[in-house]
Parts: sequence; C-alpha cells; structure tokens
Amino acid sequence: MLNILVLCTGNSARSILGEALINARGEGRVAGYSAGSTPTGQPNPLALETLAAHGLPATGYSSKSWDVFSAPDAPVLDAVITVCDSAAAEVCPIWPGAPVKAHWGLPDPAAIADAETARIAFHDTFNALDARITALMAALDGDDRDALKRAFDTLNAQPNDTRQDTSA
Repeated sequence: MLNILVLCTGNSARSILGEALINARGEGRVAGYSAGSTPTGQPNPLALETLAAHGLPATGYSSKSWDVFSAPDAPVLDAVITVCDSAAAEVCPIWPGAPVKAHWGLPDPAAIADAETARIAFHDTFNALDARITALMAALDGDDRDALKRAFDTLNAQPNDTRQDTSA
C-alpha cells in the first residue's frame, strides 16, 4: 500500500479533505494521512460537514503536527502533498525514504469569516481536491513509489486543473 501525507499549516481544512479523499479514492491501494506545521487542534466543522455532504466519513480525523510522521513508528511516506502556500514555503522535516513531493496550492476556506461564503468555499476546495486526487488515482499504474511518481508526472503534464508542481 502507498502512503500519502497531505500537509497544510493548520491541518483543519484542506489537508483533512485531502486525507479523506485519498482514502476514499485510493480504494485500498493508497492510504491518506494529514498533518500541519502549526495544527489548530481540531478539524474545522465545515470540513467535516463538507465530507458528510459528499457521502464521505466525517469522523476519525484529528488536527496533528507533522512531527507525528517523522517518528520512528510512523508509516513510511511515499508522497507528501502540500495544499497551502505557507506550508510549501516552510522548512519541512526530512522525511525518511525521500518521498515524492507535490504542491497543490489552494485558497484556505477556513480563512473566510462569512459562514455561507465559507461553506461554498469548502465545497469548491473539496471539488478541486477531488478532481486532482481522482486524476492521480486514474494515472497510478502500479503499487510502488515509481508508479506514484509517474502518476504525479502525468498530472503535471496535463494543461488543466489537475496540474501541480512536483519534485522527486
């Protein structure tokens, strides 16, 4: 099984959505995890509401530090995806095994004060991540890190919304 970590600063919104979508779209081939550099301590209620509205589990998530994934007993990571600009610019831990890295910058729906506007933004963020993750899973032609790198490269070559920056 391949393991993908989705990183953001607060680990309350975008990264939680990414974790849920990877687990749902990975169909047992890929496991999703999420973490943040400065976790908020709990998932944003609108993130959980959005997951439930799209038929995905809305329980079992936690806002946690990325340090959890650099511990000796942590899952071996095959890829790390940053989903916000501040996390991409931060100095990340050295991940054992040199996982594939990708940056999928998305606006933070949790930063929107108006509840109805935020709710719409959460759904937009969910849809954007769903498109990218679904395309990544469709491009995945094997069960090892090389196959995952090829899948990211395939997405990177596409001229649409599934593009992202990657480096090996």
